[in-house]
Amino acid sequence: MEQQRLTGIVRHLPNALTVARLIMTVLFLGLILYAPRTGQAKPAGILMTAFALFVLAGITDIVDGPIARRFNVTSRFGRVVDPLADKVLVCGSFVCFALVGQPLLANFHLPEWLGHTIRWGTALLLTGREVIVQTLRHIAEARGVPFGAVISGKIKMFVQSFGIGTVLIGWAFVSRTWGDWFTLITYLIVLGVTLYSGLEALRRPIR
Repeated sequence: MEQQRLTGIVRHLPNALTVARLIMTVLFLGLILYAPRTGQAKPAGILMTAFALFVLAGITDIVDGPIARRFNVTSRFGRVVDPLADKVLVCGSFVCFALVGQPLLANFHLPEWLGHTIRWGTALLLTGREVIVQTLRHIAEARGVPFGAVISGKIKMFVQSFGIGTVLIGWAFVSRTWGDWFTLITYLIVLGVTLYSGLEALRRPIR
């Protein structure tokens, strides 16, 4: 009886972690949008709460897949919703950053239009890449062609996550010029890796 109960818990654990990640993602994005409403230039408390949620969401993403494979409890729900949760977390973060005007890059004294271009350009490129790659994945898998994750996609996810953390930490604590340089370089790396992984996906066979 106890063994059956444990098996039932393990069977539902990966999907529960995925649902938990979706909930944390919604809370995380909500905190980003709320932070400017506090009237503080550096709302560190709210941003560090958001950062903690982001880290926890990342941990659930790391452990749910291995658990599902280890106990052979993969499900259609997990295969569909798990990658969707990842995309909402990452793309939603950069869209929310653009909506609230972060990173500000104030020390560069950029024209307002250029700051908007950097932020929205990054958000749109990331979102566009994910839409295209997911479309290709569905087409390939519908034709029986494997289209699993490759190393460039995993590197892209890591770099994008690092970029999100960079913006949050910089927004919360850093006002120096070096912080703006670090953030700008990180954004350029994010753009480069995202573009490369997208082009690599376009070259993969789907038939």
